[in-house]
Amino acid sequence: MFKIAVLVSGNGTNLQAVIDYTKRKDAGASVKIVISDRPGAYALERAAREGIDHIIINRKTHKKTISDKILEQVKDCDLIVLAGFLSILSGDILKVFKNRIINVHPSLIPSFCGPNMYGRKVHEVALKKGVKVSGCTVHIVDEGTDTGPILVQKAIPVLEGDTPETLAERILPYEHQALCEAIEEFIKGRV
Repeated sequence: MFKIAVLVSGNGTNLQAVIDYTKRKDAGASVKIVISDRPGAYALERAAREGIDHIIINRKTHKKTISDKILEQVKDCDLIVLAGFLSILSGDILKVFKNRIINVHPSLIPSFCGPNMYGRKVHEVALKKGVKVSGCTVHIVDEGTDTGPILVQKAIPVLEGDTPETLAERILPYEHQALCEAIEEFIKGRV
């Protein structure tokens, strides 16, 4: 069985998509652990409801050691999925899990990515720039911020009258789809 660790910071809709994907009989995978860097993240309730082990490694408490603390918890996993995870991984975890950590980002990388580009900010900047197409990207995590190789992208048109909220809402289902497609590529040994 292919074991996945999912790192979260918020609501956990991407986590739920991964859980739902792994429940399929043909998936051959399971979510082994969910780790949040924020106490109170609703994603932890999703994990609890599904009977998945879950812990908090608070980014405010662990600051520079958060990546090491996470590594202690995920050593027997095959893949780490960042699903709305706001902390930046660094150090040994990037070496131990080289090319086995993926992130979903709410833009078409290389646009609107990098340090401090997450959530609503991404959509605000995209709309301010007047882009006609937006979307999401699943990429491999490396030492940079949103700089790793791209695995899957999904594009949607930006509609007249879109707000950061409406654009985010329309992109979110594509994030779920792209994330599960990327995971399947790992499970099938194609990455």
